[in-house]
Amino acid sequence: MQYVWQQRLLPVAEMRTVDGRKVEIIDPGLLNTDAGPDFFNAKVSIGGEVWVGNVEIHYRASDWHRHKHNTDPAYDSVILHVVDKDDAIVRRADGQIVPQMRMPCDPALNSRYSELVGRADIDLPCAREISSLPPIYITDWISSLAYERIYDKAERIESIRQRLAGDWEQVCYVTVARGLGFGTNSEPFERLALSLPLMFIGKHSDSLTAIEALLFGQSGLLNARATAIDPYAARLKKEHAFFSTKFGLSQPQALGWKMARMRPANFPHRRIAVLAAMLHGGFRLMSRILDIRNLDEACALFTPEMSQYWQLHYSFGTPGSRELGSLSRSSALVMVINVAAPLMMAYGMTHGDHRLTDAAIELLHDIKAEKNSVVELFERAGLKVRDAFSSQGLIQLRRNYCEKRKCLYCRIGHRRLSYCALRKN
Repeated sequence: MQYVWQQRLLPVAEMRTVDGRKVEIIDPGLLNTDAGPDFFNAKVSIGGEVWVGNVEIHYRASDWHRHKHNTDPAYDSVILHVVDKDDAIVRRADGQIVPQMRMPCDPALNSRYSELVGRADIDLPCAREISSLPPIYITDWISSLAYERIYDKAERIESIRQRLAGDWEQVCYVTVARGLGFGTNSEPFERLALSLPLMFIGKHSDSLTAIEALLFGQSGLLNARATAIDPYAARLKKEHAFFSTKFGLSQPQALGWKMARMRPANFPHRRIAVLAAMLHGGFRLMSRILDIRNLDEACALFTPEMSQYWQLHYSFGTPGSRELGSLSRSSALVMVINVAAPLMMAYGMTHGDHRLTDAAIELLHDIKAEKNSVVELFERAGLKVRDAFSSQGLIQLRRNYCEKRKCLYCRIGHRRLSYCALRKN
């Protein structure tokens, strides 16, 4: 019933108080999730007279008395009582009668809502309906979600910028580190970068070994086993001990690196080595990101030349049998999606530069749709996903709406529910 009221799904002809006065919803108000009336600051016309106040909704009118609202001053500001069953006259604490309107809801609405949010055994309960909706309707919703997702990322970057006193290169460094975690290890990578200020790395930017010593030492991956089986790891640990004293570094505790069921190319060791290679020679990536002219340039930013050691190793220990690169093309594209485009968007929003914000969106349109379980789920439902802008929108839909079963707030769920919202009196 709250949903029907909030979305104004009641046919206008049926909107009358129980004593016959015409009701018009000018503003349904704000849904209250705490104690008190259901909707705050609503604006309603009753019999041609505009009222501003709160709205309370009950299945039965008598619930007003059952819940003792008639003696609660918090309900004196209720301007309209909306009910399914008109079985009682309700009054405020001072004895005044509260205008009351019937809003009978079709039981099918509750049944359909339960189908959407109550089926934990189905990944996408609305899968059958998606392909039957008008394409423009779906496209508009996915585009809105794609913007929502990149804005969320930009806002996160802005919070880091404020924490780092507005230093954009430092912000870029932390964001790149987080991106190299590729979701699974994003948090440990961000904590690693925050524990090692860029200014300390910059003092030894001409030495790749020194940078690796700083990063691997802070990461906690130079453990006893690694240093026992690999002389290079032992060397890095020794150098890190020197730098820790020199810079007063404090190693973060329990970063919680995840490596189970992970391909060797995705080990955090490899990703840290990539970050070190990007830092070698001086880190000026932010300015280069802002000057991206095409997708190849963007990918090149995340594919540095690896050191001789990491051209043969996935982690510390025995070298592999073939030469290894830095990031694959597909991984570099993921970095463009999750690092370059959000940084461009964040910088553009901060400086009011629409050229940059437009370029960030255009960059996502230039990349083919991502291949992952979320995109595959919607493709099986009949959606065609052409670019990364759309696939990002679907990830936002899945993470923020489907998985949380917030079908009432999803345009697809709303469309499905609105067809059967009400029954006739």
